[in-house]
Amino acid sequence: MQHSSLLAVLLLLTFATGAVFLAHRFRLPSLLAYLVIGMALGPYGFKVMSGTEEVATLAEFGVVFLMFSIGLEFNLTRLRAMQSLVFGFGGAQVLLTAAATALAATFGYGQRLEAGIVVGLAVAMSSTAIVARILSERFELHSRSGRQTMGVLLFQDIAVVPCMILLPALAQSPEDLGQTLLVAGAQMAALLVLLLGLGRRPMKLLLDTVAHRRSEELFVLMTLWIVVALGFATHAAGLSLALGAFIGGMLISETIYRHQVEADVRPFRDILLGLFFVTVGMMLDLGFVVSNVLLLLLAVLLLVGGKGLVVLLIARLSGSPLDVCLRTTAQLAQAGEFGLVLIQLGFAHKLIGVDVFQVTLSAMLISMFVAPFLIEWAARFSGQMARGDWAHKAKTLHDISVRAFPMEQHVIVCGYGRTGERVAAFLASADIPYVALDLSPLRVKQTSSANGAVVFGNAERPEVLKAAGVARARGVVVTYPDAPSAERVVRLVRQEQATIPIVVRVADDTSVARLKAAGATEVIPEVLEGSLMIAAEALVQFGVPVEQAMARVRAVRAERYSSLRDFYTAGTDTKPPEG
Repeated sequence: MQHSSLLAVLLLLTFATGAVFLAHRFRLPSLLAYLVIGMALGPYGFKVMSGTEEVATLAEFGVVFLMFSIGLEFNLTRLRAMQSLVFGFGGAQVLLTAAATALAATFGYGQRLEAGIVVGLAVAMSSTAIVARILSERFELHSRSGRQTMGVLLFQDIAVVPCMILLPALAQSPEDLGQTLLVAGAQMAALLVLLLGLGRRPMKLLLDTVAHRRSEELFVLMTLWIVVALGFATHAAGLSLALGAFIGGMLISETIYRHQVEADVRPFRDILLGLFFVTVGMMLDLGFVVSNVLLLLLAVLLLVGGKGLVVLLIARLSGSPLDVCLRTTAQLAQAGEFGLVLIQLGFAHKLIGVDVFQVTLSAMLISMFVAPFLIEWAARFSGQMARGDWAHKAKTLHDISVRAFPMEQHVIVCGYGRTGERVAAFLASADIPYVALDLSPLRVKQTSSANGAVVFGNAERPEVLKAAGVARARGVVVTYPDAPSAERVVRLVRQEQATIPIVVRVADDTSVARLKAAGATEVIPEVLEGSLMIAAEALVQFGVPVEQAMARVRAVRAERYSSLRDFYTAGTDTKPPEG
């Protein structure tokens, strides 16, 4: 390797390590860090990596592995479960956004129709990497807005495949366009039928054979071979490398090895995809951006505002409440990584000029930078909006009040999932009445109990807690899976009742102190309880008497749970042996 190439790689790794560390420190997506690296080291920055073809080649494989990962997530069971959201909501969003943008670019800015189509398809895509991570951290993946957003993102992932076939076809002469599209479509359909129809059983047999060798190295090598081999097959057929990888992912998704393969390829995907974003950042001309600030700001407003308006209208027409519509809009209003792939593909095939490419690319990147802040603002604003939703109050509060009115000295259970249901069963067995609040209409409809009431309501609203009778309740149990929501409920309960016992379930110990400070009487980490029983069972199986094993468990619980200390201390007859 030449000295200059070695220095370029060293600088790339140095910048990447530092930038990704800072991105994680400030809870920003890593892809934004890679984009900044490309801007700094590229031909419009310090010109360190302006001519490294090796990086561009590796970056192309980043897209290949990304499409492979998408294929792993794409299975018919998931698609059938979300078909109305995916094809209804998602299809409408992509088509309307792409069509509106193409028309605006063609008739408003005098661009060719082909350029309008490229820009329209690029900005129609949203960022799965940014949005999925934010929703996961906020525990909103299964909220109504989260389900809508993930359904749209799934359709966008699927739509990328025909888009990557369409754009090279648009680069052909107009006379050959129809024939090119027909041939490409026929090739893709034939490959899908051939590989998906005939490839499932051979794929399973191949992975079974390799898995039986019990060699992690061999399994990873086979996975990489599948990605490259199918990519080569589709490329040889005149289609993209990424399409073959996508099909390979779909084939593996039908086997029991899907999750193992996903874990194996994630490091390759993340690093190579990072290189792809570096090459995208290298294409951004900061001088052009500075000299066209007003044009760029207008482009960002049109992208975020126009795309957001489309999502808002579709969500509203689908019957979603206004606060849900606002959150869904903010979660989908930015551009995405597949949009960067498409705009780069269109530029590579000379479908758009340099000026259009620079303005569109810059606007897309800025929209991705502001996405986390926009999503946070929408969540707060929609929360205030929901608290003022009198239509919700009128019916929901009436239903809760009617069910809770006859009860005195009851327990309010916030969340009626598996944990909440078990808590309610214990309360019923002790003849303690309860009111369970849950946001799943299906769960509420399917539940009936002679000892308590399960009603639809959000315990994070003070009026809901009042309707459930918090002023006359004997206690509150919060079973939410996410600590921020549980903390909000605890603080609301403490505003109404200063001394009522509040028991909170959390996943681990990380949020115990914060919940105790908020007013929780006791916080139960599931990880602790599970680990105690595993440890006790292990001690018994390894020859320690049952009494000694349970004594150790009691000792830990006596130290951990102050309200039950006397019980656990009394139950520990002998001091646990040392060692």
